Amino acid sequence: MPNRLNYKELPLMAAKRESTWLKFLNRNRKKIETSDLKIQALHDEVSERTDCLECANCCRSLGPRITDKDVEKMGKALRMKPVDVVSRYLRVDEDGDMVFRSMPCPFLGDDNYCAIYESRPKACREYPHTDRKKFFQIYKLSVKNASTCPIVYEVMEGIQEL
Repeated sequence: MPNRLNYKELPLMAAKRESTWLKFLNRNRKKIETSDLKIQALHDEVSERTDCLECANCCRSLGPRITDKDVEKMGKALRMKPVDVVSRYLRVDEDGDMVFRSMPCPFLGDDNYCAIYESRPKACREYPHTDRKKFFQIYKLSVKNASTCPIVYEVMEGIQEL
């Protein structure tokens, strides 16, 4: 079954649910800490029916942290020297991290495909993080990410049923 969330309304929908999700964390911390396998299964189920190419909200609005290794991979894919990748596409943010110079991502096409998909940064490959071990450590970050990603939104809703 395809995902039926209206991606443009995610920020409003998530804002309405934020306090409920945070209250759930406060009341059920131990349950969340021991539910990684259930949360990963929920992530898999939601991801299976979600077409990221319909959305691409993450690529339009979230600036991932770019590592030196990411720069090397991107450089190879773009046939550019790492120093040129940095000068053309990246900047250092207020936290001292390398991020894209502008958003949306410079590699996001009009068709929502990534021009460097096989060499995309680690943060992009791992997003939306709802399948990671020790999910409880990023629960609050996931509450925030639910306003961007329909997978995160639905996982957060599903966690309420654990």
